[in-house]
Amino acid sequence: MRRARIILSILFCLAAFAARAAHTQVKLILSADVAKPGDTIWAGVDLKMEFGWHTYWKNPGAAGMATSIKWQLPAGVSAGEIQWPLPEKLPPIEVTTYGYENEVMLLVPLTIASNLPPGTIDFDLKANVSWLECKDVCIPQNQDVEAKLIVGNETKNSTNLATIDLWKKKVPLNTYWLNSFNAQVHWLDSTNNDVRRLIINSSAISNTNSDFFPFAYDNFEIQPDLQTRVDSSGAITLIKFVKKFAGDWPKAISGVLIVEKNSSRIGYEINGFPIDDQPPTNFAIQNSVENLSADKFVNLQTNLSAKSLWQYLLYAFIGGLILNIMPCVLPVIALKILGFVSEARNEPRRVRNLGFIYALGVLVSFLALAAVVIGVKAAGHHAGWGMQFGSPIFVVCLTTLVLLVALNLFGVFEITPGGKILNAAGQLASKHGAPGAFFNGVLATILATPCTAPFLSAALAFAFTQNSATILLIFLFVGIGLAAPYVLLSCNPALLKFLPKPGAWMEKFKIAIGFPMLATAVWLFNVAASDYGARVFWLGVFLVAVAFAAWIFGEFVQRGRNGKTIAFAVILIFLAGGYIFALENKLHWREMNSETGATNSLANSSNGIDWQQWSPQAVAQARADGKIVLVDFTATWCVTCNAIIKPALENDSVVAKLKEIGAATFLADYTRTPQNMTDEISKYGAGVPLVLIYPKNSGEPPMVLPQPSPLQLPSGYAKIVLDALDRAAD
Repeated sequence: MRRARIILSILFCLAAFAARAAHTQVKLILSADVAKPGDTIWAGVDLKMEFGWHTYWKNPGAAGMATSIKWQLPAGVSAGEIQWPLPEKLPPIEVTTYGYENEVMLLVPLTIASNLPPGTIDFDLKANVSWLECKDVCIPQNQDVEAKLIVGNETKNSTNLATIDLWKKKVPLNTYWLNSFNAQVHWLDSTNNDVRRLIINSSAISNTNSDFFPFAYDNFEIQPDLQTRVDSSGAITLIKFVKKFAGDWPKAISGVLIVEKNSSRIGYEINGFPIDDQPPTNFAIQNSVENLSADKFVNLQTNLSAKSLWQYLLYAFIGGLILNIMPCVLPVIALKILGFVSEARNEPRRVRNLGFIYALGVLVSFLALAAVVIGVKAAGHHAGWGMQFGSPIFVVCLTTLVLLVALNLFGVFEITPGGKILNAAGQLASKHGAPGAFFNGVLATILATPCTAPFLSAALAFAFTQNSATILLIFLFVGIGLAAPYVLLSCNPALLKFLPKPGAWMEKFKIAIGFPMLATAVWLFNVAASDYGARVFWLGVFLVAVAFAAWIFGEFVQRGRNGKTIAFAVILIFLAGGYIFALENKLHWREMNSETGATNSLANSSNGIDWQQWSPQAVAQARADGKIVLVDFTATWCVTCNAIIKPALENDSVVAKLKEIGAATFLADYTRTPQNMTDEISKYGAGVPLVLIYPKNSGEPPMVLPQPSPLQLPSGYAKIVLDALDRAAD
């Protein structure tokens, strides 16, 4: 039954991902219902994305995957190349991608053979469309589409012709138009072996909103970073950075030059446009004193001096140490204390090995988190600390797991070895062997992720902008810091002599530990409430079913002598029934509440402060009006936000000060980790809490308030806020 319960838990989580429907609707339309032999008609593959989701251009950029179409056409019909509408540059800038939001129609010319026999022929045109759709996660999808075409003696346009013509206007114009604007492409310098600068001149470029979107290459990459320069005559030049991987520097480039004309974006396609070896003389002289390439080389390569890297590694280690005294991790600390007491009188070698196994659980978990961050960045998104709490599926699974840990500590059920193989999941809390030590390391990491600490935020913010190797290294050092105290204790058995002797008190202490673990489950339930609203009641019903099944397992399977078969059947009924009825049919646990988290937070967090919903535009408008601006980036799952920051901001002195200076206050609810907030947070830190205070002078950057320490009182942090508001008003 232990195996069945574990398998069911795994299946619950896997089913949530497997059952996800595509967030993009795809259909195939034709410009004509009837075509003559020799005609060329247009096929449009229309992709409509749900709000917040996007797909990719022919060159996805730093990450992503271009949409592909595999045709299954009858003899006599041939397909040409895809005509791609003008894409958008998708954030974040560190891993900029090119793609489409809301909707895009990929156009393909279909040519009907001129030698088809006379008469009417019905053709079934079929294609398989494969695409990558991304939001907080990226999901590869594919779908078969089809349309009917009649080949007859005359051409009859379809009702979709106007739609296709509209999308044809969004396809970049060809090279002929670009040549008419006297376009020139030059190398600006060649001072670096791996990175060069390109300058692109054209009389078509009339403002600094122009850009160049390159096609994809194997041996070199034209970076999305863009600089513009305006010479004395008012001519605008685009500067792009080119990174070479192998071979010679390119002699020509291809891509799309994007300009604004009459308030519209127009693309001019460049195909094999030659690159001159020397730039215009006046431009080279004008920029000869600038050292652009050196700075950009550091950004492109994401290389750092040894001193800077080691400084952030030290921050990561100290931040990991501090996580041990954060309230998120306290339940696991209690478990480790119990474990040390239990093992204190055992062979020192065993104690040391268990300490290393615990550390291994921590490090493996942090490396897994690093892999997730790398995957998110590769998909073209900013990563954030605690971002997994934006997934309701993760919150439901973790709430269920923590509840089971608490019930195990209360003695509702026990996990014992089965056969020759220890059930690792069964070592959740009550056992202190190798599987239990490893699991406690994993659990400590999971519960630490909604907490930030001094030094940690700076280290993670740095890591999230770096390459994969640096991300892995920073996360590894955070894990080493989190695990270090326990490894130190396990390697120094003499220190364990100060712990009390094992005895009957341990069983009571174990039960006492269950209460903070149960409080953690309640906290996670509150996090889920922000995702589901009133529907969260059904999560409670499911948890009750799980708890009842755990009690039956302990009482009638483990400690009972008769009726075990019936007990197993009842357990399966409660688990399956709770999942199907409560989670699937009532909670709809893969669907968030339609209300935004920010709206809910505004409703529950006024307390004397006139909170407004955050947006970059709202902040910009408030600054333009000459107001001091305070922005609180918070989240339901952020313990520090709710235990220290929120009470500090609601302090009577702070509220009075905000009213006195007429400050604009904005609440940014990061509970669901929306991408625009992730992008903003990444400029100043790794995650929440984050408090920004913008000075009255709109030309000055915001002040980033420091992360509170775990033992800091809200009243002490309120003084920091007051001091910052005074400085902002000067």
